[in-house]
Amino acid sequence: MKKTLVFLAIMLITNIKTTYAFIPKKSNTEINKDSLRIAELNQYWKALSKTVKEGDFEGYAAAYHEDAVVIFATGKNKVSVPLAKALASWKQGFNDTKAGKNKSGVTFRFSQRIGDATTAHETGIFKYYTSDSNNKNNVEIMIHFEMLLVKKNDKWLGVMEYQKNQATLKEWEALKNK
Repeated sequence: MKKTLVFLAIMLITNIKTTYAFIPKKSNTEINKDSLRIAELNQYWKALSKTVKEGDFEGYAAAYHEDAVVIFATGKNKVSVPLAKALASWKQGFNDTKAGKNKSGVTFRFSQRIGDATTAHETGIFKYYTSDSNNKNNVEIMIHFEMLLVKKNDKWLGVMEYQKNQATLKEWEALKNK
């Protein structure tokens, strides 16, 4: 019995070590590619934030693929719609911001960033805020989201935005240094 247990223990340890030997390790080239992708995506999110702050509807729409989809799962009625339909309902807010009637903005924090040179899956929380020009009627929401992106002609484009559920301030703060 002891010989059998020792044999099984040796086999288990050997199998674990063999398994780890075959797990691909990231090379410096892969790490550099990841760094480049993250830097490019940071610019994407910065530009997207700028379009919201400036009320640049056309710039915001141009950050998405023409066939992009947005999923809203935060409310009672969960829906998936073409981004074009969502944009139509958001257009007045962009116009009001551009005209100075509103102040709006969005910031992003990430919990997971996966991808390669031409695809990305970003997970995190966005904080959207808006108010009238006198800083009255303030609205601030924080939403857990996921975004799928593709890189076409050296430009990142959102393909799918999934607004999952509301986030708490504690969850938002937990992503501060990530």
